[in-house]
Amino acid sequence: MKVAVVILNYNGASMLGRFLPSVIKYSPGAEIVVADNASTDDSVAVLAAGFPSVRVVQLDRNYGFADGYNKALDQVDAEYYLLLNSDVEVTEGWLAPMLSFMENNPKAVACQPKILAYNNKTHFEYAGAAGGFIDRYGYPYCRGRLFDTLEEDKGQYDDVCRIFWATGAAMMVRSAAFHGAGGFDGRFFAHMEEVDLCWRMLARGGEIYAVPGSKVYHVGGATLNKSNPHKTFLNFRNNLLMLYKNLPAAELRGVMRVRAVLDYVAAFKFLLTGAWGDFKAVIRARREYKRMRGEYRSVREQNLAMAVVPVIKERAAFSLLWQYYMKRKKYFSQLK
Repeated sequence: MKVAVVILNYNGASMLGRFLPSVIKYSPGAEIVVADNASTDDSVAVLAAGFPSVRVVQLDRNYGFADGYNKALDQVDAEYYLLLNSDVEVTEGWLAPMLSFMENNPKAVACQPKILAYNNKTHFEYAGAAGGFIDRYGYPYCRGRLFDTLEEDKGQYDDVCRIFWATGAAMMVRSAAFHGAGGFDGRFFAHMEEVDLCWRMLARGGEIYAVPGSKVYHVGGATLNKSNPHKTFLNFRNNLLMLYKNLPAAELRGVMRVRAVLDYVAAFKFLLTGAWGDFKAVIRARREYKRMRGEYRSVREQNLAMAVVPVIKERAAFSLLWQYYMKRKKYFSQLK
């Protein structure tokens, strides 16, 4: 099989019923797979009754986004995986531009479409927008999205562009590259796993692109609400682990010292605004990072040993916090 569209599902029966029809309709020639993370709702029954052409991979428990995909993709035979969130509406012809690009660019290991907001279709969506980057201290941002500022899509990012990370909401990745880099980090459970994977693939000589000739609409926040303290915990902990795993030796100590300061500033900002759960989540994330760091020492050594690209140019050298809050640069085009 050339392309397998693989949707990871957990208690998302309503989303499957709402968005799976567009995936089936507009993905001719691709195998459609739903990997179910041991849902407790009627997801599997909905698939059996309403979508008999869809292959279902049933996992024995909820492994989270990261390891759920790892275990599901071990059972999918395709040259390209298209990892797709269950809350994404695809459009006619969405697969062709990405597949054509990957076929014609052998160094490309992954790409993503343009991601627009399902509930505000004139604007970019938070999780991926028109392609992802990170700053010196690990803060992710996108063409079309800096922190919570979402740009209107006026065609300003309609060019194919090399990026640092492709969103897990809609990522086409070569199966050989995915498995060759070790797949997602299952210990992350959810959040930051795609940025971490892309970092490893880039360091090993791959290239990642945004292909805006393909377009999808993403609801976003369907699994964990944006203000959920558990999401805050996962984002902070996993981001720190990602930095530890992948940063060059010359940068590690300096970057992590600055991050410690920035994380405590963020924690006390949560506290001052009454977000007690998020405050505790950041503190717990820092503690968990310190506890887990020793477990990742050998992983870090392996990643650095396999890196063939000393400097990844898609990783910015500046601080996004400084650019956004101090210099008031709210749009990607304003960044150097």
